[in-house]
Amino acid sequence: MRSDDDTLTLTFAALANSTRRAILARLAKGEATVNELAEPFNLSLPAISKHIKVLERAKLITQGQKAQYRPCALDVTPLQEISEWTEQYRPIWEARFDRMDEYINQLNNTEKDHE
Repeated sequence: MRSDDDTLTLTFAALANSTRRAILARLAKGEATVNELAEPFNLSLPAISKHIKVLERAKLITQGQKAQYRPCALDVTPLQEISEWTEQYRPIWEARFDRMDEYINQLNNTEKDHE
């Protein structure tokens, strides 16, 4: 597997979990400690820490060092890589949507002809 594939695999795997997506959404608003990230969840701190480790492994977050705190911050680089990867499929989906629009227009015209 190429390094790009490894990165995408780790990123998609990290994003596959709703708790991790919620953590990322919170971090999109700014840095947060593990305790702050754990607040909205009915999970133990060790469980939240495991989610954070997955996000770190995928390079979606970084942990700093401020006194005794280790605030987490979002790193959007892997998300940009996903965006670039999915962009290659845009022409395919746009062509399919165009064909669907044509089909819907045909159906609408057929209905009007039968009225």
